[in-house]
Amino acid sequence: MSEPITLQKPPETGPVPGVDPQIAQRRVTPRLRPWRWLASAIVLVVLAQFVAGIFTNTHYEWQKFWPFFTRESILDGVVVTLQVVALSAASGLVLGVIVALGRLSTNPLIAGLAWAYVWFFRALPLPLLLIITFNFSYFYPRLGVGIPWGPVFAELQTSALTPLTIGVIALGLNEAAYAAEVIRGGVLSVEHGQIEAANALGLSKARQLRRVVLPQALRSIVPAYGNQLIGLIKASSLVYYVSLLDLFGAVFVLESRHPESLVPILIVGAAWYLLLTAALSIVQFYVERYFARGSVHALPPTPVQRLRRLTVDSWARLAGVRLTRRGF
Repeated sequence: MSEPITLQKPPETGPVPGVDPQIAQRRVTPRLRPWRWLASAIVLVVLAQFVAGIFTNTHYEWQKFWPFFTRESILDGVVVTLQVVALSAASGLVLGVIVALGRLSTNPLIAGLAWAYVWFFRALPLPLLLIITFNFSYFYPRLGVGIPWGPVFAELQTSALTPLTIGVIALGLNEAAYAAEVIRGGVLSVEHGQIEAANALGLSKARQLRRVVLPQALRSIVPAYGNQLIGLIKASSLVYYVSLLDLFGAVFVLESRHPESLVPILIVGAAWYLLLTAALSIVQFYVERYFARGSVHALPPTPVQRLRRLTVDSWARLAGVRLTRRGF
């Protein structure tokens, strides 16, 4: 039977040679920064005045905000905007991956066609691309798949395309051109030594891409592509050109019917776009945080952790207390 473990008090250390004992016993206090506190106070005062001015200004007509914010036509427009953004982002990402791989290909024909795709769709303004796509059936009433100058196995009537489909196709083609360059830049950011090490291990190209290149490239791809998706939310307002009533279209129609409430209706549209962008920004933050594992010593704190650290740390400085609890 093993002997019981006893805790022993560590030996007391004597004075440090060459250091005054009174100086050694002094408690370290954080450095005071009066100018920082003064600047923070000024910013808070200006911000408080700005917020108070918004809510006390009668021209904003806040009493009309909630009825318009929850209006059925506005909510239907939000649903259409979400559909357009989701479908365009998905199709643009898939096509963008294909174009990016084509740009990285050693085949000159494939690389040239991929470059031409990126050049063409980045050069066209999005409203012009939407109008061309909307009138595509005038030039090509039918699209078919079959043998050239032979039988056709499948056929599509382009005049039967709905405004939602037309908007998704145009936005998806445009999004793919930018997504391809974002993905290509992320792949090129991977250190070449990693690929050489994978070649030395005898990994196939597909396995190198899946296990070595993509996990590292995504750290550069996710922030840039998240910014691109936020731009897509704003670009989706252009589907009004193809007679699709999204959020922007619903706001435009509503303010034409209620010109006396122009300001609150515009505020409702801005509020919805801010909410959609905020939701996507939160998702982007946690995706970036996930892919940052292994590349940093500590993961970036979440907004809740930052707020808790800021409030507790500021209170401790005011109270003159030094924090020792873990997590602060």
